[in-house]
Parts: sequence; structure tokens; C-alpha cells
Amino acid sequence: MTLDTIRDALPDYARDLKLNLGTVLTPAGAPGLTEKQIWAVALSSAIASRNVTLARAIERLATPYLAANDLNAARAAAATMGMNNIYYRFLHLVEDPEYQHLPARLRMNAIAQPGVERADFELYSLAVSAINGCGACVAAHERQIRQHGLTRESVQSAVRIAAVVHAAAGVLEYESYDPARLGATAA
Repeated sequence: MTLDTIRDALPDYARDLKLNLGTVLTPAGAPGLTEKQIWAVALSSAIASRNVTLARAIERLATPYLAANDLNAARAAAATMGMNNIYYRFLHLVEDPEYQHLPARLRMNAIAQPGVERADFELYSLAVSAINGCGACVAAHERQIRQHGLTRESVQSAVRIAAVVHAAAGVLEYESYDPARLGATAA
């Protein structure tokens, strides 16, 4: 499967996604990011978007740009942020500040030892946190990325990739829905 195959699978009403998908996954369309960062952000975003078909396709496309440790870090960011975003979003939204003082008691070894450069793992985590809508995590990862010397343009590029991949995952999932599989009738 090629990027064009994925783009061609998007319907006409998602023309903007087709165009953006062809742009944000290139160095020119993702200023401030390396090809490795682009594809690892795309993979972690696709996994977080819960469309297995797209996630596997992105993983195949990313393989030439990512070593085994990079693939693992992208997967680990999606997995760990999938847990952390729920927990920390709860802490952010709950109206009882006492929860902030309780230990999380959640293992987060992937954050401590991601197997890739810290700035890269923070980028992947930021993208997943943006998809999952955890403001506290987005803010924390953005701060870490900036402390590691990456630019606002790099941050924006990572989030743009997450936004486009997530939207494409949703449209592709919708388009693959077959009402007959669930015993429903087509409208």
C-alpha cells in the first residue's frame, strides 16, 4: 500500500484530507521535523486513532524511515498516552484538587526509557495527547519538546500530522462500515 492508495481511498467529500495527507507527511509539509520524526508521529497518531487498517498501512510506509527502536517508541507513545491521557484528563477535569496529591500508581517506564531521543518521544506523545484531548498532557509535552530545543514550528508540524491522520482514520472507518454486517439496513 502506498500513500497514494490511502489518499485514493478517501472519498471526494474528504478532498482536503487527501491534499493534506500528501503534504504533512513530507519534509516540506512538516517544517522542523526529520523524516524519521514525521513517520513516527504519523504511526503513533494512526495507532491512537484506532483504525487498524490505516495504522498498519502507515506502519508499512514508515518502516523504511524507522529502525526497530523507533517503531517501538511510536507504539509505546500511543499505548502509554492512551492510559495517561485518560488519567491526567480526569485530574484536570475533576473539581476536587485532592486528587492531584494522590500518587498515580501507574507504570510509565516507556516515558523514562523510551529507547529513542527524549525530544522524539515527546513529539510522539504530544501528537497522541492532542488526539486524545488531554490538555494537561499536551501542555506538559509541549514544554518538554521546547526545553529540548525544538521549535514551535516542529510542535505545530507534529500536531498537524496528528490532526490529518486522525481525521483520515475516522473517514476511512466510516467509509468501510457495512450495515449488513451488523444486521442494520442501509439508509
